[in-house]
Amino acid sequence: MTDLLVHDYRVQLTIIVLARIVTRIFGRGSAPTKVALNAAFFAALTFVLFLQGLAPYEALPPGEDGIGRAAAGFAKAVWWISGSMLLVSLIRLFLIFERTPREGRLLQDILVGMVFVGTALSIISYVLQIPVGTLIATSGVFAIVLGLALQNTLADVFSGVALNLGKPYRIGDWIVLDDGIQGRVVETNWRATHLLSGTNDLVIVPNSALAKARLVNQSSPDETHGISLVLRVRPTHSPLVIEDVMRTVLSSSNHILKHPEPSVRITALDSIAVEVELVCRVKDISRTMAAKNELFDLVFRHLRASGLRLAAPAAAAGFHAQDSEERDRGTPWRLVSSLPLFGSLTEEEKEILAGSLGKRIFERGSVIVSEGETLRGLAIIRSGVVVVEREVAGSTVELTRLSPHDCFGERGCPDRHPRDGDQTGTDPGRDLRSPAGYFAADHGDPKGSSRSSWTALLQAYGA
Repeated sequence: MTDLLVHDYRVQLTIIVLARIVTRIFGRGSAPTKVALNAAFFAALTFVLFLQGLAPYEALPPGEDGIGRAAAGFAKAVWWISGSMLLVSLIRLFLIFERTPREGRLLQDILVGMVFVGTALSIISYVLQIPVGTLIATSGVFAIVLGLALQNTLADVFSGVALNLGKPYRIGDWIVLDDGIQGRVVETNWRATHLLSGTNDLVIVPNSALAKARLVNQSSPDETHGISLVLRVRPTHSPLVIEDVMRTVLSSSNHILKHPEPSVRITALDSIAVEVELVCRVKDISRTMAAKNELFDLVFRHLRASGLRLAAPAAAAGFHAQDSEERDRGTPWRLVSSLPLFGSLTEEEKEILAGSLGKRIFERGSVIVSEGETLRGLAIIRSGVVVVEREVAGSTVELTRLSPHDCFGERGCPDRHPRDGDQTGTDPGRDLRSPAGYFAADHGDPKGSSRSSWTALLQAYGA
């Protein structure tokens, strides 16, 4: 028994294979442990085979009986498989990309596939003794036929590999293709990339089409997204005045980023209009629509407050819009009519209220009302920007910004509630203030107003 164990390589080979199977089943350790076990198994097989004069990379010598040739062929096949397992474990251990684990795993899989293909060809050539050249030629014809049948699928697969390695986008990025398709990347696989459009529809783009297309990644290099608005203003004032008004528009916005600083550029000037471009950024692309809507509203309000008007489009150069009759009634009436707070009042009541408004002018940086102070009148912003701030833990936090046609004090006047924050003017501005008698509930009905209208106002604002 001892002589059989020492001199018969088939018994030695069986013991080594059984030992490796046992360690494979019960020894699920770390990656370095797997490398060590595979190296020991490969070294033991190599020692046994070369000790018997069996070179795994050479053909079997003639003269062996059927059992001997089968045993030798099995030993060589096990040796090649063992070598491939060692290479695979080394690839898994050392070929690691910590910052891009997904791409690293893809490269590992490609190399592992190449190792197994090489192992299969080696077994066919040195164990089965089938000419590999003939096999490759035969399989080449089959591969051509198969490749033509799967041309589009293979193009998608290899394009997916290229896109994963090139990383022009990641999951969560918003991309725009040259054909107008755009959306947020929600999934990418071997065949296609899935985009979620702005209308919440799933768009599936084949990788081959995506690899050829010109795309814009609006989430790179960071999440901020730039927007621009082009406006045409009547040249009733100098371009410098119009530029200053537009800068006030940008400074009064609550949706755009203050850093980097927004910019205003005069792009054209003629006898009909001054063309202005507003450029700014938002925190991410999902806020683009809200920011543009706010900017359009602020442009309208600041232009009206400054006595400016929008010009007709360039295509309608001969068209001149007529001013509305609101301008003839004066600024106070226009401000009162623009507030939802007074929506339930009649035209006569609005006229009476507008006639009682008083005007106050504040310099830039001055505090209009401090936190905790009780207001005795409603303040309506005619022009400029007002910042609402609050002291939190020793630091000043900006709550919001107010623009022309906004108001404050609508809560403090009826019920004498103190203000929840400081109002500070960031641009030289004016406000129109109504007497407290119009809003003090303990002073009776408003002058000229019906009790039902006043009650509706109080209920609408929770007074």
